[in-house]
Amino acid sequence: MAPDRFITVAIHTYDKAIALRALLEREGLEVQFRNVNIEQPVISSGIRVRIHERDLPLALRIIENREIFADPILPARQGDPALPVVVPTDFSDISLMATVTAFKIAAAHGTSIILLHTYIDPYVAGTMQLTDSLTYEIADANAREQVESAAKAQMRHLASRLKDMIKKGELPPVKFDTCVTEGVPEDAISEYAKANNPFLIVMATRGAKRKELDLIGSVTAEVLDKCRFTVLALPEPPSPDAGPFKVKNVLFFSNIEQEDILAMDTLYRIFPKAMAHVTIVNLPGKKRQIMRNPSEAAAALRDYCTQNFRNYTFEIKDLNIKEALSDFDRLEAERHFDLIVVPNKKKNVFSRFFNPSLPHKVLFSSDLPTLVIPV
Repeated sequence: MAPDRFITVAIHTYDKAIALRALLEREGLEVQFRNVNIEQPVISSGIRVRIHERDLPLALRIIENREIFADPILPARQGDPALPVVVPTDFSDISLMATVTAFKIAAAHGTSIILLHTYIDPYVAGTMQLTDSLTYEIADANAREQVESAAKAQMRHLASRLKDMIKKGELPPVKFDTCVTEGVPEDAISEYAKANNPFLIVMATRGAKRKELDLIGSVTAEVLDKCRFTVLALPEPPSPDAGPFKVKNVLFFSNIEQEDILAMDTLYRIFPKAMAHVTIVNLPGKKRQIMRNPSEAAAALRDYCTQNFRNYTFEIKDLNIKEALSDFDRLEAERHFDLIVVPNKKKNVFSRFFNPSLPHKVLFSSDLPTLVIPV
């Protein structure tokens, strides 16, 4: 086949053909028109929209997902019943990796993506951490306008990059919106989640070694403690050879309480086709002291999960609460988990400061993706 040959990709009325040509040309394709009625072109009933044959796969992706490429990127509407996946971004490489994972999850559920970026007014914040990996200082009298303008420009660039990835087939065709807002990141993310009721929040975070250098200021950790929505925290890969995110071998922290069933149900709704093996790690809580037979309770939880979450298999393991993190390291070395799941109970600000939550501790000690589910 000659690479320069033009072929017909669609036949439309004149108005629709003009709109399609504008859409394809905006994405970099060369388009030609031909009349269907050769004898009377002026009163032709349709226009042939023709493209280079080599561009056919790309054109079909654009046409089949026209709403992604044709509609302007607008702020998400509050109360969207579609339950979108919210992805806070700082435009870094690890943030892009989290975005790719979010697109795959959203495609599996037929929902949309909201890309969220927050910036801080330098007159209020002075020198302040913006995200896990980005800071800035007051520069001049126009600092706020410059920061806002730069943030919006970066978001436009990210949106364009994601569209290109969709065109190339590197991302599933998921509808996405963007939002750039002012505020302290962890507070802005939490408030935005309250207003938009997301299905899931997907966030990037640093690897364990780099987290230790930034323990107090982690935006992701603060969101885990404050936000009452399910959060998937994705660390940067420990090596360039690390494969894509998957859910095959899961570690589920449990207190053998009723809330564990709710958390397991949330895990199953997010990854219903994962065919995962779930290791339920028994971390005894206060109720354990009055529980007559903890082993029977753990077995009952395992049996309930086996009957109700058919795509998963389950086993029970016990950890010493005083040596939970060291026991976890040993277990992880044996099982090579893909995902850690932590039910997260709400704490007050003093408890969070003096006695950090288990999700907080796990986040800073592990290089594994962590799904934190409020209960």
